[in-house]
Amino acid sequence: MPVTTTPETEAHGPVDFVLLEFPMAGLTGRASEELMRLVEQRVIRLFDLLIVMKMEDGNVEVLELTDPGGPAESFSYFAGAQTGILGKEEIAEAADAILPGSLAALIVYENIWAAPFVAAVREGGGELVASTRIPAPDVMAALEALDDAPPVA
Repeated sequence: MPVTTTPETEAHGPVDFVLLEFPMAGLTGRASEELMRLVEQRVIRLFDLLIVMKMEDGNVEVLELTDPGGPAESFSYFAGAQTGILGKEEIAEAADAILPGSLAALIVYENIWAAPFVAAVREGGGELVASTRIPAPDVMAALEALDDAPPVA
């Protein structure tokens, strides 16, 4: 039976921020295609997307997504994705985190696939008390260790 939400139990999925760094050379546009697929399939709702370029000399520029032929042109589909969640402070922190000569995508999105689950938790009186993201290398190492473990008798 599908879970419905009422104004008292309106639920949203978790909202995440990611910073993705790309080398300037060899940009393929695949990441923007996959992001578009996630939005179109209603897996996520995009709140903000900024593309930042850090020059070799350390200067930082926020790129226009609609610049034809520019390094951020593959993200032009998302040109209006700006709610104001990302500001100057987040741009400065992103610039500090990336290497000179690279491009970074700052993305804020809601995991809308989780909204029905969140609604069900709330309807049952549940509350989120902790959340964390397990780094992908840790997950891969654990899965590899599991694969290498002797079978349980």
